[in-house]
Amino acid sequence: MTPSLLNTGSRAQRLVQALQASGRPPVQALVHHLIHGFTDRVTLLAICPNSATVLRAALQAAHRLDAPLLLAATLNQVDTDGGYTGWTPQTLMEATAQEITRVGLDGPVLVGLDHGGPWLKDRHRREGWDLGQTMAAVKRSLEACLDAGYDLLHIDPTVDPALPPDAPLPVERVVERTLDLIAHAEAHRTAQGRPPVSYEVGTEEVHGGLADLDVFDAFLQLLAEGLAARGLERAWPSFVVGKVGTDLHTTTFDASVARRLTNRVKPRGALIKGHYTDYVDAPEAYPLSGLGGANVGPELTEVEFNALMDLVDLERQIGKASGLYEALREAVVQGGRWRKWLRGDEQGLAWDEVAAPRRRWMLRTCSRYIWTDPAVQAARARLYEHLRDQAAPEAYVVWRVQTAIERYLHRFNLIGFTTRLAHHLSEGG
Repeated sequence: MTPSLLNTGSRAQRLVQALQASGRPPVQALVHHLIHGFTDRVTLLAICPNSATVLRAALQAAHRLDAPLLLAATLNQVDTDGGYTGWTPQTLMEATAQEITRVGLDGPVLVGLDHGGPWLKDRHRREGWDLGQTMAAVKRSLEACLDAGYDLLHIDPTVDPALPPDAPLPVERVVERTLDLIAHAEAHRTAQGRPPVSYEVGTEEVHGGLADLDVFDAFLQLLAEGLAARGLERAWPSFVVGKVGTDLHTTTFDASVARRLTNRVKPRGALIKGHYTDYVDAPEAYPLSGLGGANVGPELTEVEFNALMDLVDLERQIGKASGLYEALREAVVQGGRWRKWLRGDEQGLAWDEVAAPRRRWMLRTCSRYIWTDPAVQAARARLYEHLRDQAAPEAYVVWRVQTAIERYLHRFNLIGFTTRLAHHLSEGG
């Protein structure tokens, strides 16, 4: 096996090679050592790379605080068509490698796919794709992720637009589609002679049907039986996504549920991963509850947006106007993705008919979809040029996002963890 493609520093390579010495891929090996060496002490942080700024800030934070880093890219963000970031899986890996070199980071950076499943890419729903079309597209995306050198694949076939809203997909069908996608990924990986990867399964969404503990148990049992029947026991997931109280509109973490779910998966060699960790009230409770990992994404978009608006205010004070706010608003409205965040009583409303507080929220959170819009990029460049003599505008925006990320690294007990992990591995842990 070869070390993860991104870990080119001497210490990073040694760490990844030590993790792989057991025959496990890096993420699976890391989870193994969390279970057996750092129980209830550390939660791994996964950052959604929804912009170049977020990617740079995450790598700088990992470097400054001596922490390992996971990246979790959705199909909307990064895919064979470039996603809304403009990155394919291959170019994301290249951009990450360039930033690692620029920052001087010499620690583990592990890249994963987030929510790889049918109808989890906006285009698939918008264009009304059937199951065959969307499953075929997801399989092509899995192949691209493997070819690029991803370390972790989140398999999430828990959505089906044929069902009524919030109706769960039967657990048997979830397992069937999960097995289909894992089997395809493993067949492609083997045919291409690529090293083993790690897997993540499940979802935190209510309509995924895995919120009920009995259904959760049934899912795990059926998945284990199905993998064994296909000779794919090695593809047993490292992470199982659990519904631990958080979603897009809530910030309350349920530590008791997290502990119960953890106790169910830990004997199977896996850990629970929480999604929608953005703005969570008590991130320090995550490691104490045994949670193995947590994803953060939309919060960082809002931090980036707010930092830019601070700079727009400063720009106004010196009598200049880049037009960035106007460009952002126009691109968000014209892009149309804001409509997927409309609540029940807002369906069918035009942008200007939505209440002002909701418009402001949608503008902040939907800005991640249009950072690469040419008009937005041009306005942002003008903003930075206008403030070049007053401040270091680009560094300020990165610093704001980095500060938000470092809060999670601190609360998840990840400061200095790369060194602690190296010491643990050197002692034969």
